[in-house]
Amino acid sequence: MAILAFDMGGSAVKYGIWNHDTLEMTDQFKTPATWDEMKDSLNQTYQNLKITYDISGIALSAPGSVDVAKGVIGGISAIEYIHHFPIVEDLESVFGLPVSIDNDANCAALAETWKGVARGESNVLFVVVGTGIGGAVIVDGEIQRGHNLFGGEFGCMILDGKQSFSMLGTAVHMAERYARRLGIPEDSITGAEVFDRAKAGDALAIDEVNNFYDYLALGLYNLQFTTDPSSIIIGGGVSQNPDLIPAVTTRIQDMLSNAGLESVDVSVKACHFLNDANLVGAVAAFQTQKGAQ
Repeated sequence: MAILAFDMGGSAVKYGIWNHDTLEMTDQFKTPATWDEMKDSLNQTYQNLKITYDISGIALSAPGSVDVAKGVIGGISAIEYIHHFPIVEDLESVFGLPVSIDNDANCAALAETWKGVARGESNVLFVVVGTGIGGAVIVDGEIQRGHNLFGGEFGCMILDGKQSFSMLGTAVHMAERYARRLGIPEDSITGAEVFDRAKAGDALAIDEVNNFYDYLALGLYNLQFTTDPSSIIIGGGVSQNPDLIPAVTTRIQDMLSNAGLESVDVSVKACHFLNDANLVGAVAAFQTQKGAQ
């Protein structure tokens, strides 16, 4: 029995089939403009794939504050029309199959604890470093959603008395700061280009890359002392920068040493599943929510 997983994003909806413990047939389509068009596209994908696969359920990864018990997505996101109505009930009537749903960052975290770099670990923080910073909290093997369903919204933390973790601890905003210091448009250079310029010896780029690592390490250091996880997993494109994990780990170890906390074991890891994490984690969520084996 296969599970069809969808990851709904602001620009594209990714999908794949979980079959025999493997993600297959991955592809995507442009995010539709309305809910009716979205349902049609989801259903058409299902109709095409069920010819080949015996699909037993639908697993969704979605942005926003997902209330798993109610099957409703609260909050706001880049897909305005998916919020504040019984979306799971509506989709189960479309597919005639059980449907699960969870927040995209929670799904990514579940993927890593189920089959990824934190497999078998029950206390983990997953930190997604993108335009902003989000993530997920797993304690005793369970996602901690929080009273307001804001568990894992690490980017809201104020890091320097004024600015948030999201503003200070991402490569996107690092690039913007670099551009401002050069007097060029903020959108004229990417984080990857700033990293490249730093490697080439650009003093200003080196300074901004170090600032980025400093702020990211500070945020992760603070997070370590919230739930004391066995691992902090970094997701997002920047996680694949080979310098990232050594750079933040060194800084965290320095902070621990300065605080007399050398005995504290802080393990920072890059994620394994990358762009497939939300799909794999949606399947993990389906198995928990729907009792699938």
